[in-house]
Amino acid sequence: MPPGRSVVDSVDIRGAKAVDPSDVSGKLATEESPKFLSLFQGFIYDYEVFDTAALQRDLARVERYYHSRGYYSAHARAGRVFEKDRHVRVQIVVEEGLPTVNRTITLEGAEGLSAVDLTATLSAARAALPKGAPFDEDKAKQCEDDTKKALENAGYAYAKVVRESFVDIVNRQADTVLTVTPGRKARFGRIAIQGLDPDGNGPRKQEIPEAPLRRAIDIREGETYSYAKLDSATQALLDLEVFAAVTITPDLSHPGSDVVPLTVHVEPSRLREVRLGGGFEFDEIKTELHLLAGWENHNFLGGLRDFSVDFTPGLVFFPTRIDNWIAPTDYFPEEKLRFELKQPGFIEARTEGFIRPEFNVFPLLVQTDPSPTDRVVGYLETKAAVGVDRTFWKRLYVALSYDVQIEDPFPYKNGRDPDLSLLPIFYPDLLMRLDFRDDHDHPHAGFYLANDLQIAGGIFGPGPEDIRVEPEARTYIPLGRKVTFATRAAVGFLFPQNYGNVIDTQLNQAITADNRRERVSDIETVLFRGFFSGGSTSNRGFPIRGVSPHGIVPFLNPATATQQVNFGCNPTAANNFKVDAQECSVPIGGFTLWEFSNEVRFTIKGPLSGATFCDMGDVSPHILGQAQAFRLDHLHLSCGVGARYDTPVGPIRLDIGYRIQPLQVLGYPNETAAFNADASNGYQPTILGVPLAIALGIGEAY
Repeated sequence: MPPGRSVVDSVDIRGAKAVDPSDVSGKLATEESPKFLSLFQGFIYDYEVFDTAALQRDLARVERYYHSRGYYSAHARAGRVFEKDRHVRVQIVVEEGLPTVNRTITLEGAEGLSAVDLTATLSAARAALPKGAPFDEDKAKQCEDDTKKALENAGYAYAKVVRESFVDIVNRQADTVLTVTPGRKARFGRIAIQGLDPDGNGPRKQEIPEAPLRRAIDIREGETYSYAKLDSATQALLDLEVFAAVTITPDLSHPGSDVVPLTVHVEPSRLREVRLGGGFEFDEIKTELHLLAGWENHNFLGGLRDFSVDFTPGLVFFPTRIDNWIAPTDYFPEEKLRFELKQPGFIEARTEGFIRPEFNVFPLLVQTDPSPTDRVVGYLETKAAVGVDRTFWKRLYVALSYDVQIEDPFPYKNGRDPDLSLLPIFYPDLLMRLDFRDDHDHPHAGFYLANDLQIAGGIFGPGPEDIRVEPEARTYIPLGRKVTFATRAAVGFLFPQNYGNVIDTQLNQAITADNRRERVSDIETVLFRGFFSGGSTSNRGFPIRGVSPHGIVPFLNPATATQQVNFGCNPTAANNFKVDAQECSVPIGGFTLWEFSNEVRFTIKGPLSGATFCDMGDVSPHILGQAQAFRLDHLHLSCGVGARYDTPVGPIRLDIGYRIQPLQVLGYPNETAAFNADASNGYQPTILGVPLAIALGIGEAY
């Protein structure tokens, strides 16, 4: 603490109802001292010093802020200043009063506009200043800007708009007059591109050809002038990923002309890059280390084709993992090799074509307590996707592809199961995303909708035949300038046609020589096509794939799978069914999914922020339309806290989720009782005996 000075413990805004208190606090010079992890003052962060003069100026700032939001009769006063042992608590009392509201919007000078253009212009103006809403200075400025854009979108390149707002404080009403001077309608003229000529500075600019740029701009000479087209062309050039900045400037220096030339100024970035890095995974399933090497060329073979290669070799330390701190007995190599070739301007100017082959090798690890005698199965995975994608209106992303996936099993340890065979999967994939978030990495307001539709087999190729659909919705509601309430809801439906009977009706039956082959085939297919929940981006109180129907997987655990008793485990053995549960119970995937998450995110100080969350959801072994497909009594509720530290690549996130025991499967006091009643509920791992999970990642959970 600074000698002779007092420090601010808290700043409390009282009486703020129409305006969020945190928005008011954001305008103050008097701030509360930050707390490390929201607990400790004076550790890591400096104290905030109390200044009486600054507090007096803050009162004027509060009143001015209210006035800008339409509350012209608002007053602010320092209600109380509590001081004890050089620690100060400040309370600012606000008397808001009644707001001044929007009454009318008048458009003057628009007599020459067509009915269509007049309607579009008035709609843009009224959307920013809705009738009856408090008059807001920022929205009044937005009203002026939106009106001008509406005229420009109608072809009036030289349009001018002057706004005057008349505020009647006594009657608490505001009238806005927009005086427009449309000018004459215009057409796009010649397009000049600057910044591509070699000048000896920076990257080799001459390598960027001009023809693909003009194709991406997609503006033809003589076309009706439109601000929206300029904005869309700017984004299309940035999406080529070869420019650090793009500016399109219309030449509006000749108001008498109906032709507007364009100057496109670009700042090229490097066309090639190399990525080197590494990472690790340490969770309830496995421990692994990996390296990362990547290379990308944004002008591969000319034409601004983008070609990238990513290679990730790794090593799995088996069976070391969280809550099983033992020396590894085996080291399993794994790798991911991915290629991607993107062709801009495919078919039409804004559509991109792509080819994405992959070659992966990995062990299939789904058990949370594997035995050293268990079989470890690996897969040689070959994937390829060919398709097109396009972004519409900067908000809607659509991708359509044809995907091929070949899973070829091989033994990492203890031999190959004789019933395992090659698994080919062929399907078209339609992915759609509608994004109205204010920020991709740190969303504070808006919503996000997505859906993934796949149709496998049948006329599209051999292998499993099914329909798989997975819609998702996310919302972000600002509770204050530094507080966000985020929600995520998702469902998933898998409709198998030529598999799934074992999971649907025979999951808890004993394994026999007669049903083993069908069981192996069914489970292997669902492992790659079914739904799972749990992990850092879904239910954070569970390990990856933890929320899922559980059962015996014969090709992973042959020792217990040969027992001719219920569920393949021997309850009369010395190490009975309950003790053996983690060996016997393996997540295998299901057909119907629902997830619902809620999270409150708040900024602590600078790059440090925190969160509290509750996640729930279930994956059912039954197909939609059957009994118990949507099991709303299987809540799998977990709540917890998290911390985030912002970095240039996104926030580094640590979440700790605790599984609330009576709210796992309703009707049972804890998950052990639910497992004993129905083994398909699974037996979840713990950390030091506590039913929780730890998730570490980059980026928000959703």
